[in-house]
Amino acid sequence: MRVRNAEWDFMGRSFLVWSFANMGLRDPASKATALGVMDRIIDETLRLERDQGVYHFLLPYAHDGEFAANPPRSLFLDGEIALVLASRRMLEEKAIYKPLLAERVSTMVERMKQSPVLSAESYPNECWTFCNTVALASIRVADCLDGTDHSEFLRDWVSTAKTKLVDPKTGLLVSMYTPSGRHLYGPEGSTIWMASHCLQIVDGGFAAEQYARARRELGRTFLGFGYAREWPASWPGEQDVDSGPVVPLLGISAGSSGLAFVGASAFGDGDFLSSLRASLDFAGFPSVEQGGLRYCASNQVGDAVLLYATVLGPMWDRAKAGAVR
Repeated sequence: MRVRNAEWDFMGRSFLVWSFANMGLRDPASKATALGVMDRIIDETLRLERDQGVYHFLLPYAHDGEFAANPPRSLFLDGEIALVLASRRMLEEKAIYKPLLAERVSTMVERMKQSPVLSAESYPNECWTFCNTVALASIRVADCLDGTDHSEFLRDWVSTAKTKLVDPKTGLLVSMYTPSGRHLYGPEGSTIWMASHCLQIVDGGFAAEQYARARRELGRTFLGFGYAREWPASWPGEQDVDSGPVVPLLGISAGSSGLAFVGASAFGDGDFLSSLRASLDFAGFPSVEQGGLRYCASNQVGDAVLLYATVLGPMWDRAKAGAVR
């Protein structure tokens, strides 16, 4: 995975840990196994970040510019690591992770507040909605765990996003922008499905609205087979590492279709979820070995995203309910 894409190596770890947290919360009998796997992944990821530095899990172009905020940090890393730490502690408290989460949240909020659109960079001069909404979700879960209160900051972010980070044609959040709020990329499926899911525990109404718009602009079904476009018809985006290969004319994107599983599952959209599964079973080359299912056309991060879409729920339910302890 690192040879192909360092981001995928990192995201595969994150989605897997989030999946095990939900599995352990749903099925107490699996808790001990889940904790063991989560701790190994978390400890190795933290070690690599500490020893190799901020650029280890970033794409090479991260070296091409200077971060506006100093010292160099990526919200891509901070947000997902924070949510990884929070999800592990939600399943069962671990004392050494508590200060690590608190420090990470404090750093994220401080850096996000430096921007007029309350957003921090993932790459030099690039704020990604995917990363900023993951960060918001991690802050919300941390509040539930530790009794802190960032509700005003979360409300301010949503209010700012509605006025400054929304594409005027579709009403969807744009995918990338500068720290000053200048739009760089329009709406993208590889961003909005996960972003709307993360916003469920920040502002449920706004999250549901974003999912409904994404479903209308990007979700498609043909003869019972579902897929998701990477871009709305009004936004002529360019194929990149996030979109994956895009089928011409139809605009079918592997990245958007994979993350659409997360959106459909999170918002209880059973019809769309079933149609996506039909397409996956047809074109993903499913293989069942020793009671385990994998898709030969997928990879580490794709498998982890599909697993997360299958088991998500319990962690967000606890976050919505308020204080965990």
